[in-house]
Amino acid sequence: ERGWVAEIDGEIVGSVLLVKKSARIAKLRLLLVEPHARGLGIGRKLVAACIAFAKAAGYERITLWTQSTLVAARRVYEQAGFRLKHEEAHKSFGHDLIAQTWELAL
Repeated sequence: ERGWVAEIDGEIVGSVLLVKKSARIAKLRLLLVEPHARGLGIGRKLVAACIAFAKAAGYERITLWTQSTLVAARRVYEQAGFRLKHEEAHKSFGHDLIAQTWELAL
């Protein structure tokens, strides 16, 4: 439903999407912050924009799916109030990974 792009001096350094999963649940998708722009609070601001939009749109929850190896992103989600709901081991791209589902009640 919405996408946000972060820029520094005209250069795109981050982005995120929020999509409708159901009438009451939104899904945060594809949070990305370029490596050279990490640590500047961009991820936190992008996630905050998703949360503000979801609240204004009347959603009751936001969910997201990520990998346990994405430590910095997981920290952003946790600091925003998301809670880990489910983990599941899987193999993708030839690697053993642990998928995680996080959720935020609005």
